[in-house]
Amino acid sequence: MIKKIYKNNWMLLKQAKKYILASLVIFFALALIGFFFPIFFRQEILEMIQNLVLKFKGKNLVEMIIFIFLNNLLTSFIAMILGLFFAIIPLIIALINGYILGFASDMSVNEQGLASLWRLLPHGIFELPAVILSVGLGFYLGFLVIQNKPVKKEIIKSLIFFLTVITPLLIIAAIIEGILVFSIN
Repeated sequence: MIKKIYKNNWMLLKQAKKYILASLVIFFALALIGFFFPIFFRQEILEMIQNLVLKFKGKNLVEMIIFIFLNNLLTSFIAMILGLFFAIIPLIIALINGYILGFASDMSVNEQGLASLWRLLPHGIFELPAVILSVGLGFYLGFLVIQNKPVKKEIIKSLIFFLTVITPLLIIAAIIEGILVFSIN
């Protein structure tokens, strides 16, 4: 059973390969823009970061991990499943999250030096692939709709992929990020 699930997951990855690659390119292009040109929506992003920091206040480690996990899970799920609406939502999520990553990385480097990016790496190794895969699958589903192709089986395959690949990646990322954030507070 498990072997069949992962075989199907691998086949889905092959089918959605160009959409996942597009997701990767868009995400990292915006991350580079956010890093080198952190001028767009500066005030809004700073307020968003400040609100996020306030949400962490008073939380213990487990609460923080759960909060991070649920936030990332919801964003990733929305990116994938709302891709059915012509791939618009995953595009927006890739653009926004890519830019914010670059923006936050620039802030971190300016305040604490280039070495500060190493703190992002441990959880980013798990979180970024999960988000990029979710966005890519959202693109894939959206383009199936645009091309007027059947999507029911692909939605089911994508949901199974989400549960068996993306969710575990997000759990690991949340644990690492929670520990890192908790140790800073």
